[in-house]
Amino acid sequence: MRQTYGALTAYALAKAKARPADSVIIDEATGKPFACGNKPLAAVFDADETLIWNIGPMRWFALTGKEFDAKTWDQWEKTGTGKAVAMPGAVEAMQALRAAGITPIANTNRSSANAAGSEQTLAAAGLGNFKHGDTLFLMGDDATGSSKDQRRATIAARWCVIAMAGDQLGDFRNGFNKPELPPLQRRALATAAPYDRLWGQGWFLFANPVYGPSIRGGFDDIFPPETHWQPNQGAE
Repeated sequence: MRQTYGALTAYALAKAKARPADSVIIDEATGKPFACGNKPLAAVFDADETLIWNIGPMRWFALTGKEFDAKTWDQWEKTGTGKAVAMPGAVEAMQALRAAGITPIANTNRSSANAAGSEQTLAAAGLGNFKHGDTLFLMGDDATGSSKDQRRATIAARWCVIAMAGDQLGDFRNGFNKPELPPLQRRALATAAPYDRLWGQGWFLFANPVYGPSIRGGFDDIFPPETHWQPNQGAE
């Protein structure tokens, strides 16, 4: 986490000095990046397991033997202020970006109904102020549900986004979450042109091997036949 935040910060500070012509957000209608023009500089982050670590509900899910529970998570969004902690390197990155005139923006699938709780949670974790509708975008802000594409377009219309970070492929483009594709094909799509040039050069993916639609699949999807191996049970 610290390594990736360090790389992102260094990249963003260098880009801010060079004043790029294009955003790192891709216009889904054209397949091309949004133009920056004279828009103010920004960096866009997912919240959960990117800016903050939701250790509170994860402990509860583990204790109760649940992978996830929507009602519990809704309560967490409302009452978790002061219990969520900043991910390693996140506080320092937010401070460095703001000092360089780059505005951090959170684009998260937390609920817009719980906007106040999320604003308070981010601030209490030491990450600074995020304001709903300005620098905090949430699921429910538009009619596209959990897809962040429209929210990204809304952000890109106002800001020149020079860096983007998240722990899921959908934090960069919803097309990487296509449920009809097995995980290996989703991964191949994310590493094909024109997206291949963006990883580490505007797009920064944090490690989350545990959950998320981009890594969801059946046993044989995750472990394709050509990778199968087993030890010789009779060998000493």
